[in-house]
Amino acid sequence: MLGSLGCVTPEVLWKLVRVDFKEPVWFKASAQIFSDGGLDYLSCNPNLVHAQSILAVLGCEVILMGLVEGFRLNGLPGVGEGNDLYPGGQYFGPLGLADDPVTFAELREKEIKNSRLAMFSMFGFFVQAIVTGRGPLENLLDHLHNPVAKNAWVYATKFVPGS
Repeated sequence: MLGSLGCVTPEVLWKLVRVDFKEPVWFKASAQIFSDGGLDYLSCNPNLVHAQSILAVLGCEVILMGLVEGFRLNGLPGVGEGNDLYPGGQYFGPLGLADDPVTFAELREKEIKNSRLAMFSMFGFFVQAIVTGRGPLENLLDHLHNPVAKNAWVYATKFVPGS
């Protein structure tokens, strides 16, 4: 669900609050790394987080995620086995919401359902981006402005064989 929120938030901030982003649409924003100035992640200070090389970004991600996965599998000094970091482990739920096995099973089921909903919403964002070339907020505002002319069926007819 945070991925969906991350796709919508920059566009909402740009459209409604007038935050100055170079590119607020989620699927176009990462292409700025190939521009002359590179990519400023937080759009406020180029010295804070500035990327000009896709290979450097990829290398940092591989190293950092490799370290995280290594600690997860092998455990941490003073923390114990990596299995404690999974749902049900003592370090995964510090609030103790799932101490009861029945509650744990219910929360696990809810998490799976929410994950499926999040994947479906991201799939919708992907399809919108491919078909319309615009962000989700702009598509929503276009549809609310003119529901008859701006809907999924208008775009679907463009992909019918013979048209």
